[in-house]
Amino acid sequence: MKPLFFDMTALGVLFEDVQQSGIFPDSKTFNDCIPLTTASVILDAYHAAKNQPNFDLAAFVTTYFQIPTTHINAYHSDTTKPIEQHIDGLWHILTRTAEPSVGSLIGLPQPYIVPGGRFQEIYYWDSYFTMLGLQVSQRHDLIKAMVDNFAHLIDTLGHIPNGNRSYYISRSQPPFFALMVELLNPSTLDTYLPFIEKEYQFWMEGETYLSSSASSVARVVRLADDTVLNRYWDALDTPRPEAFKEDLEVAQHATQQPAQETYRHLRAAAESGWDFSSRWLADGQHLASIVTTQILPIDLNCLLYYIEKLLSKAHQNSAPSKADFYYKKAEQRQKAIQATFWDATRGFFFDYNFHQQQQTACYSLAACFPLFVGIATPIQAEKVAKLLETRFLQAGGLLTTLHHTGQQWDAPNGWAPLHWIAYQGLCQYGHTALAKKIKTAWLETCQKVYQNTGKMTEKYNVANTDLLGGGGEYPNQDGFGWSNGVLLALASLS
Repeated sequence: MKPLFFDMTALGVLFEDVQQSGIFPDSKTFNDCIPLTTASVILDAYHAAKNQPNFDLAAFVTTYFQIPTTHINAYHSDTTKPIEQHIDGLWHILTRTAEPSVGSLIGLPQPYIVPGGRFQEIYYWDSYFTMLGLQVSQRHDLIKAMVDNFAHLIDTLGHIPNGNRSYYISRSQPPFFALMVELLNPSTLDTYLPFIEKEYQFWMEGETYLSSSASSVARVVRLADDTVLNRYWDALDTPRPEAFKEDLEVAQHATQQPAQETYRHLRAAAESGWDFSSRWLADGQHLASIVTTQILPIDLNCLLYYIEKLLSKAHQNSAPSKADFYYKKAEQRQKAIQATFWDATRGFFFDYNFHQQQQTACYSLAACFPLFVGIATPIQAEKVAKLLETRFLQAGGLLTTLHHTGQQWDAPNGWAPLHWIAYQGLCQYGHTALAKKIKTAWLETCQKVYQNTGKMTEKYNVANTDLLGGGGEYPNQDGFGWSNGVLLALASLS
């Protein structure tokens, strides 16, 4: 029978029983299974069988579902080959062909690269950093295919979801689509301009409803001085299906807020891509204190500033009034970023908790985004560079934050995308010696792990390069799309 497309939560009690049973290593696996018949047929069979003697839930699942496979496990590395050659070989392993929607998978019209490991679908912001490597590998065909896939998602869904799964539709990820288009070919900007604008409208949805009595709507927030900035959000306030058991556990410990608020904060953090980090924690330590939707993030607002600037420039000749509109938006946002996120005393950029009307205490590499998009002043860039060198830089690269929480987007982990952002930002402001120092440390870490394990991994321990990256709600994954991309891109630079 042809597999059918539906959301696993439609299975009700079966979904919850499977998630609580422990028959899969994490909640995501069951959501990626492909049902072999309709939900009603599966549920009828389950209710008829589950109370029978010797009922085997795992056997029931394998009867009614196709279990996903992890392609990367079949790949065997040859560490005698240079790491660049290893990555070139991985592109084929990580490529998925165009296919129709099936199970929870949202079909895409063109081939694409997946990160690897448990992540067997495309991911939004991952893909930009993967494309950096595809560019070095001269796989312009795949870059274009992936950009076209994202344009297709914007056209059909109104935004780019976290990934091409039905359970990701309620949220997005950091908006890198415009940068992807520029990476593909700046001359193609006009072709993709309607999609860039449509995505921008998604992030700004609800702006016209902001008022003194409604200071936040979806992803937009109005501050007391009428400044409008953005936050991460999710349309739903229920446990993430792909992390169902994990979210229930967090909510049980979150005694200071209703469970629905905790679920929304967890989902919003997943939209940020930093799931999870001390950036989003009220007490800076425990996941149960998560308050993501109360926080205005540096990185998101810098990326939206970049889009506003790009849209203004793109419309200069064809639509001057639009160009002026976006120019004013960018100018307002630039001033707001400076006023809201910069702390002259600490000499660093910080996220802002608009409920508390104050900056957070979390030192994070999100502070590199104002340098990456060119908003920082030379003095600010110098102060950020100093802190990066004296507090963040370790033997293996840059710490993601200075906080040790056990979450994967905190110390001692380092991540490929943030090393690219930091490197590019520092170079833009003339801090090339530090940028090269960071690049060298990161490349050496990736090389060491490759020689020891034969793998490129999702994240790395930069404080102790004898250990692998860890922490968070799932094990370190190998593959791995953006680590591959950033390594090739950095290694190609002099």
